[in-house]
Amino acid sequence: MKINALIPSFFCTLGTLVIYTIYMRMRKFYLVITACLMLEQLSAQDPNFSQFFVSPLTLNPALTGKFNGDFRIAGNYRDQWPAISKAFITSTASFDLPVLRNRISELDTWGVGVMAMTDKTANGILNTNMIAVTTAYHKGLDEDGLHQIGLGFQGAYYTKRLDGTKLNFESELDDHGGWTIPSGEAVDNREFNLSYFDVSVGALYNGSTDGYNNFYFGVSGYHLNKPRESFASDNIAYTLEPRITAHAGGAIPIGDISRTVYLSALFSRQAGATNIVAGGAVGMMMNADEENPTTFYAGLWSRFNNVNDALIPYLGLEFGSFRLGASYDVNISSLKSASQSRGGIEISLIYIKRPPGSKGIPCPRF
Repeated sequence: MKINALIPSFFCTLGTLVIYTIYMRMRKFYLVITACLMLEQLSAQDPNFSQFFVSPLTLNPALTGKFNGDFRIAGNYRDQWPAISKAFITSTASFDLPVLRNRISELDTWGVGVMAMTDKTANGILNTNMIAVTTAYHKGLDEDGLHQIGLGFQGAYYTKRLDGTKLNFESELDDHGGWTIPSGEAVDNREFNLSYFDVSVGALYNGSTDGYNNFYFGVSGYHLNKPRESFASDNIAYTLEPRITAHAGGAIPIGDISRTVYLSALFSRQAGATNIVAGGAVGMMMNADEENPTTFYAGLWSRFNNVNDALIPYLGLEFGSFRLGASYDVNISSLKSASQSRGGIEISLIYIKRPPGSKGIPCPRF
């Protein structure tokens, strides 16, 4: 009786183990497929920030030095599709400042800067790092300096590392549902590195009619030298296509200067992929100090990639020399089932060192 009672329990346990083993194998298989698809997508497109308006040197080299102050430090962090563990995590940091102020016209600005970026894809299977130097010259077009046109240049050095040790293949499956490297296969042969130089340019027009409102339009081209990427040999290489971007925006004070409406839009195209982001925010001063305001921002942007892709609510706070921003992509495309409508969280922080009493001319802010 005891043996007969154990038989159903034994087969139940055995069935559970079989189902679990099949599940784990299929799960690993789908992870590999997902990772490959992610790598293919990344090879076709650059990382994009929803808060493009506070990532100046990834948007347009002509924005270098285009701010009111002695220097600017900007940082951005983006975790895309957090429902898919560590799918795309991108971070940037930049530093730029105007130079030779005493040697050029007071209506002109010459900016120089540096930027670093790191991007991790598919839980670190593909790692991209970049360091860039950038410069731009802005020429005043009127005697008050309210209208300027600028040209910018950026040179960058990229390194990429593909860590094949984090990928699993059918030949590595053992009899117990685990993963082992076949004998004779060197782990070092599954790690690949490449590097290349990259060239980008941009142009920007910025204007104001009264010293308080602002409007601008810019264009930029990244990867103009079409660098070649290859993890195998020169006979198997991918050409990184240029990313062409047009962006525009403006600031319109409402009544007095305590409230301002900001609008901005971006159109970008790379290797047949189109990215359109448009929206706006309202800025509300929380104090009465025009020279040192504390401003709260609330806004909404939308992204279109051939279809409606995401809604992007944004909250920001500017206090002293700091501006902190947070946004969250709410996925509304057909991908929302897999992403659980979680497109990505993004944080931005900008610090601008301003001399006391400095107002300056209106510059792009969104």
